[in-house]
Amino acid sequence: MNLRQIEVFRAVMVAGSVSGAAQLLHVSQPAVSRLLAYTEQKLGFALFQRLRGRLHPTPQAHRLFGEIELLYQGVQRINGLASDMANLGRGVLRIACSPSLASALMPMAIAAFAQRQPDVRVCIEGMLADALTDALLTQKADVAVAIVPLQHARLQSHALFRNRIVAVLPPGHRLCTRERLRIADLRDEAIVGYSAETPLAHAIARLYDGARMAPRWVAEVKQTHVACAMARRGLGIALVDEQAQLGGDWPDLQVRALHPTIDLQVRLGYSRYEPLSAIVQEFVDTLRGLRHPLLVPAG
Repeated sequence: MNLRQIEVFRAVMVAGSVSGAAQLLHVSQPAVSRLLAYTEQKLGFALFQRLRGRLHPTPQAHRLFGEIELLYQGVQRINGLASDMANLGRGVLRIACSPSLASALMPMAIAAFAQRQPDVRVCIEGMLADALTDALLTQKADVAVAIVPLQHARLQSHALFRNRIVAVLPPGHRLCTRERLRIADLRDEAIVGYSAETPLAHAIARLYDGARMAPRWVAEVKQTHVACAMARRGLGIALVDEQAQLGGDWPDLQVRALHPTIDLQVRLGYSRYEPLSAIVQEFVDTLRGLRHPLLVPAG
């Protein structure tokens, strides 16, 4: 299959019809039909079955589509790189970060960076652990800021800030009278939990396992700001990393330290074998230089 055949095949798969593919590609419907028929003839097998006037992909088509999507993502990366190169005059900084940092720490860091480099365009995306590593390895991101270890032979990682798990209590909760909480104090308390693929879910599970307790989940979320919003509504106690407080979005919520706790350190990651550009180094220096009572350097 040449690139044009791949483009037409993908358009039919995405649109679900020849007419839809023709609209996506801005060509005539007969042109799509002819090229599709020619592609099937060259391949020696059918890509679609025509049933009741509609196209249905064959098993072979589904397998091809999976590989073609990988190729399509590669083309998008090339286009993104070309766009970045065209914008080098003002600069582009691409940051991947853990979702819990995207709504608090990163806005603070980017605001400080923008004061020093107002002409740089910053692109930021929240990602889970595997996606963070892949973003650095495939050069989709220049730098990653994460609360998970970035473990790969081609990556360099440094701990920046302490980031302990704390309890966020709804207004008027009976435990607000205590300055610090033990995990045992949470026995039978309603807890807003996290999806299994998130680092907070694993950390909280370790805390409860250490206390030989089972949490009483009332909800499951993926992001700390959602957990805090639910705590604010009185649904239950949210267990979050302390960096989530940086935004100051929930002034009426009560935050209490936990004992014992787990330190989900904020880590900086980048390529081990490629030097940091001047723009990326400027952002790293800005991040390290942030000052806030909750930004305690990692020990």
